[in-house]
Amino acid sequence: MKAALLSGGMDSIALAYQERPAIAFTIDYGQVCASAEIEAAGVVAEALDCRHEIIRVDCRALGAGDLAMKAAHSLGAAQEWWPYRNQLLVTLAAMRGVDLGVTELLLASVKSDGTFRDGTAEFVERIDALLSFQEGAMRLRAPAAHLTTEELVRQSAVPFSLLAWAHSCHCSNFACGDCRGCYKHQLTMDALGYGRY
Repeated sequence: MKAALLSGGMDSIALAYQERPAIAFTIDYGQVCASAEIEAAGVVAEALDCRHEIIRVDCRALGAGDLAMKAAHSLGAAQEWWPYRNQLLVTLAAMRGVDLGVTELLLASVKSDGTFRDGTAEFVERIDALLSFQEGAMRLRAPAAHLTTEELVRQSAVPFSLLAWAHSCHCSNFACGDCRGCYKHQLTMDALGYGRY
């Protein structure tokens, strides 16, 4: 059974629309924008008629940068870097997914995520090997890792009515307009021809 990590951002919405997973996992790990992410992911999961599992594990004390409303970590390549975040999210989704019969977990990494080690093809390969080694033999895929967000959105043919729900802000449950997530969101919308909607 196929499942996807669905954060409610543009990448995960487009990937879920393209791949049509049976289950979508949205994880509230203590990030400041969790409520908006859960709302957006819920709308998308309902539209795709897939089971929406919300996992809540408060890791706020371990976070850094914009997503935790703390100073950036010295090891981070950008202001929003949260130590081992994708590893945490994959692990939490796999922990719940193994109980639900999930055999394949999708991660919506795109080309620009290569800024961080946990957004690279090498990371996906290593975590995939680890998951497949463990009980349940689950597999991890990142089918859009070679694409830009714009390319993924175009390839998926996700309608604007769903894409418009995307929450990309790292700092708030409402778009601040001044963080890397908001900049990426607007640049992608402009490139897709939606402009300032």
